[in-house]
Amino acid sequence: MKVLNIRENGLDEIRKQQNEEITITGCCGERYIGCGMKKGVLHVEGTPGNALASYLDGGTVYVDGNTQDAAADTMNAGLLAVRGSAGDALAYGMRGGRVYILGDAGYRAGVHMKAYKENRSILVIGGRTGSFLGEYLAGGIIIVLGLGDEGSDITGYFCGNGMYAGTIYLRTDKAPLNLSDKLIKRSVDEDEKESILSPIIRDFASVFSISAEHCLEGSFIAIEADKSKSYSQLYAAV
Repeated sequence: MKVLNIRENGLDEIRKQQNEEITITGCCGERYIGCGMKKGVLHVEGTPGNALASYLDGGTVYVDGNTQDAAADTMNAGLLAVRGSAGDALAYGMRGGRVYILGDAGYRAGVHMKAYKENRSILVIGGRTGSFLGEYLAGGIIIVLGLGDEGSDITGYFCGNGMYAGTIYLRTDKAPLNLSDKLIKRSVDEDEKESILSPIIRDFASVFSISAEHCLEGSFIAIEADKSKSYSQLYAAV
């Protein structure tokens, strides 16, 4: 595997080789790393800047550290896995693929995520999130595990505001703060937990080499749009 230092080699040289398997060292706020990658594997050391893996289209990006705002913006396919925390607007408009964050996420994670037929966007956050999680959600699955925050609120305010499709799963039995009356909160039964949550969470745990059983233990709730409310009829839900 080739190792490139971002300050010595520069972003242009890295972009020429980012469809191969390379390790990037010395990251400290550089933007647009991994944008539009169709193949290849990037191992990023340090703290990449805004728009990491935006428009990712099949490649794989691993980050050994934190990442800043707008990671995985409008991502189409592939995997972004961050062994740390993410800033605001994570996975904004994501259209497919997987985003795994071992730590926390900031405000407006998963805003307007989508799904179409077999192309389903998946966002898993190991810690907790800020406010406006899944705002205007249009499809896909968001899972927040709250690891290390058991018993406390694992989302901020206004979770799911304006969502009209997709599902938000939270590893808690507490309703999110200020949950809209246009949303439904329901308990997740064992069949749903095994068929839908378990494969995703086991994959998440495998990527970070942590215990899947610990990630799956306890109760989960699901947040979904109330299709009887008038605004949801304006959209073609997937």
